[in-house]
Amino acid sequence: MEDMSGKEATGLGTTIRTWRERLSPTDLGLPAGRTRRAPGLRREELAERAGVSVDYVVRLEQGRATAPSGQVVAALARALRLTGTEREHLYRMAGLLPPDDGPIPDHLPSGVHRVLNRLGDVAVGVFTAHWELLWWNPGWAALLGDPAATPSRLRNFARVRFPAGDEAARLSAWPVRAANGDASDLSVVSDLRRATGRFPHDARLAELIRELTEGNERFARLWASGTVAAHREDRKTVEHPRVGPVEVDCDVLTDGDSELKIVILSATPGSTDETGLRTLTEERPQNIKITPPLHQFVPTDV
Repeated sequence: MEDMSGKEATGLGTTIRTWRERLSPTDLGLPAGRTRRAPGLRREELAERAGVSVDYVVRLEQGRATAPSGQVVAALARALRLTGTEREHLYRMAGLLPPDDGPIPDHLPSGVHRVLNRLGDVAVGVFTAHWELLWWNPGWAALLGDPAATPSRLRNFARVRFPAGDEAARLSAWPVRAANGDASDLSVVSDLRRATGRFPHDARLAELIRELTEGNERFARLWASGTVAAHREDRKTVEHPRVGPVEVDCDVLTDGDSELKIVILSATPGSTDETGLRTLTEERPQNIKITPPLHQFVPTDV
């Protein structure tokens, strides 16, 4: 695997090249040709579609041009056929605020509505932008096992899903299965790529990407896809040793500019899963540690 630093693996030039290489010429009505040695669009084709020089595309991809104008970013986004989330990521990678193309949303997502109706019987964990568990409530500890004894570096959801080397990352004391493991894995990877646009100079994030890219083949393959998205909803089954399997909805809310991820696990009202979750919450062992409020929490180095 090619050796590269975390910054090079997540930089503007690498991201543009990844998106260029994933775009099929035939999708744009261009001839595939017989002399293509690499997948995707040629630099010349991207330059023509975006209305910039080939030399400028080369300098962008090589990291020698790092501050394209808003007009250039918009043209590149159109030429690369980026999704709305990917376009926003490109603007942030270029050090620009993405434009707001529409009115303020007034639709309450079904996942948020579901959570607001169930806050009485939920397990809640708060993660940083790079998926490190920062805070949790008694319901979380009762359902998943108390993470207090786990070093903070290993309380990272990305490391749990994509363990690298000999490190045995553990976030839960017992098995947790996602309803769609492949989709869940992709959403975590793409959410991390989104975080690189929001926090392009964060050393911990860059190191995490470098570590997982070099140490986990599946992560490296999904990272190479260049997808940008956010982890929002999922369905999981917790194999709890006391009450058996508990099926829960997993909803992820993001806290504004800080990009804190509020992960809420709730069961369907009236179901046996809700009964099991309530039993665990009400009868949690006395030795479960409860973390202090977020504003009082100071992570320790381990």
